[in-house]
Amino acid sequence: MTEPTPRRAVLVAALAVATAATAATVPGGSASATPPTPPTPPAPRATGRTVDNRFWYSYGHWLAGAHQGTTAVGGTRPGLEIATAVGRTEYADPHTGRKSTWEYATWTSPVHRSTVPATEAIASWNARTPSGTWIGIELRGTYTDGTTTPWYVMGRWASGEADIRRTSVDGQSDGRSTVWTDTLALDAPTATAGLRIAAWQLRLTLHRRPGAEQGPTVWLAGAMVSDVPDRFTVPASTPSRTAHELKVPRYSQEVHAGRYPEYDNGGEAWCSPTSSQMIIEYWGGKVPASALTWVNPTYSDPQVCHAARSTYDAAYKGCGNWPFNAAYAATYPDLAGVVTRLTSLTDLETLVRAGIPAITSQSFRPEELTGAGYGTAGHLMTVIGFTAAGDVIANDPNSRDNPAVRRVYKRAEWENIWLRTKRVGTSGKVTSGSGGICYLYAPARPRRAQFEALRAVGVL
Repeated sequence: MTEPTPRRAVLVAALAVATAATAATVPGGSASATPPTPPTPPAPRATGRTVDNRFWYSYGHWLAGAHQGTTAVGGTRPGLEIATAVGRTEYADPHTGRKSTWEYATWTSPVHRSTVPATEAIASWNARTPSGTWIGIELRGTYTDGTTTPWYVMGRWASGEADIRRTSVDGQSDGRSTVWTDTLALDAPTATAGLRIAAWQLRLTLHRRPGAEQGPTVWLAGAMVSDVPDRFTVPASTPSRTAHELKVPRYSQEVHAGRYPEYDNGGEAWCSPTSSQMIIEYWGGKVPASALTWVNPTYSDPQVCHAARSTYDAAYKGCGNWPFNAAYAATYPDLAGVVTRLTSLTDLETLVRAGIPAITSQSFRPEELTGAGYGTAGHLMTVIGFTAAGDVIANDPNSRDNPAVRRVYKRAEWENIWLRTKRVGTSGKVTSGSGGICYLYAPARPRRAQFEALRAVGVL
């Protein structure tokens, strides 16, 4: 039905597992060119903000930073490509056992000094990876004491499965911060004398088969960092009192129960890709028939099966990797996707009024969300509108069938279960909440109203 464990409580034991099988390309490996050490960031500023976003996506953005074999390309959707490979590396795929040689080039972003000294960071990227190509995404943070983290792998990604298995990388830690699937988090932010991530930069490594002329194209890359305070309750924001509802397709994950258990144990766990597919189709995205030939022809909504397969993280063993979902959305023409945090339902109302639905992450006991009829340790649903009273209209994939997907949830209840960072689970133990996690998919060239809404919520 939904994810069985809290989203951040991912594979704790994996921190003790060595990653020798992939040593050729882990941080500091032979595929990694070392840029200059970033300068010590200035002292953190008390801005009162809790979220900071920085994404590179324009031609001018791609001209910046340190290029080692990469080049900026223009056109209607500017990007980053390989101009000349600067080396070769062998990658041993831990999920297939295959060893392959790749040539590569790298781009290292400028150092971004965050307006929010942060406890967490989540990267996002949008790319095209033709057959015989893939990309690696790394992030290095600078702590408020001037020291730096290692180059942490935030994903090894390709849109298909023929060359590598799409994967996060477990076992990454420097004793002060750790990568949990898709999230870099300080280990003990309340017990380390205010230690935070004050600045960060990305490194993109673009891979292709040796001698190939074509490589991947990266259209967008960046990260969201945040310092959301621990809280069990969040007061409801004031509604706009303006009803608005977007016509978003409705898909149930539950109709796929038992289908393709190799992808996150089957459809009952596919809340994230099901939500992604709803919004992709809202924006006009359509899975080509040639990509669905592997799906049992008796299955309804085969595009949801395709979305699950296309977002599956072989290390996490699930389809709920947040950036992998955003990257999947961006494989559709003229669509961009990022992972961020929002701070209130006012932000979501701003987006919906501009025609932008959003995918949100929440967890709750059955009695905490009236009308849901279930409880969950982690679940994704799509916000498509608001009633005149300000209540949330959501396409909730945890529904018996497609017509039942549309739900109306009470504003105060819904806002609290989405924005809180701490909660008491059904066992009585304190566990985590998402703190306002949100996937945003929108046109790569947004209209003015869409651009203004994305800027208003801090994404652009």
